Amino acid sequence: MVRVVLVAVPGAGKSTILKKLLEKVPGLRVVNFGDYMFEEAKKSLGISDRDEMRKKVKPTDYKILQERAAEEIAKLEGDLIIDTHAAIKTPYGYYPGMPSKVVETLNPDAIVVLEFRPEDILQRRLKDLRAAEGQRRIREVEAEEEVQEHQDVMREFAAAAANHICCYLLRLKFLQPQKYPYQHAEEAASALADLVKKLKGMG
Repeated sequence: MVRVVLVAVPGAGKSTILKKLLEKVPGLRVVNFGDYMFEEAKKSLGISDRDEMRKKVKPTDYKILQERAAEEIAKLEGDLIIDTHAAIKTPYGYYPGMPSKVVETLNPDAIVVLEFRPEDILQRRLKDLRAAEGQRRIREVEAEEEVQEHQDVMREFAAAAANHICCYLLRLKFLQPQKYPYQHAEEAASALADLVKKLKGMG
């Protein structure tokens, strides 16, 4: 049973990458950590919007939501990719997406960090904003420097989590312009598929 945590900043294109990954690795299951947190927040706190979680939920309650989500995911069987964030940007600063107790409970074999050019991330965010026009879920448009800072903090938080439980840390960096559409997504999916196969071979 392989467990891999995948992290990236919002707008990195994880959904596309994971879709391509599932085509390459039949039987692999992707679970979204935020979905589990949101379901718990709806039940226990009456939260109706995912963005409310990072803006309105108190840190003590947020930590409880994270721990409960991790406990539910830990019960799942089979090979898993856990889609989450290592560093959550809030009005008060960055908050860890994988605190000690959460990463201990998930106990992944590896944490994979996806990094992209800030300009590519901003381009995807603007595309998402246009596609989501009229909906409440809106990502704030940041400067390139802010996106890069978020990626830097994410990398540090992910390394701290991997060090805490002694699991592998893999950085997948895509810092050159794409030569064709979805090049980065295809390469990231291939690298993830290769990692899953290698980890399964170790079991």
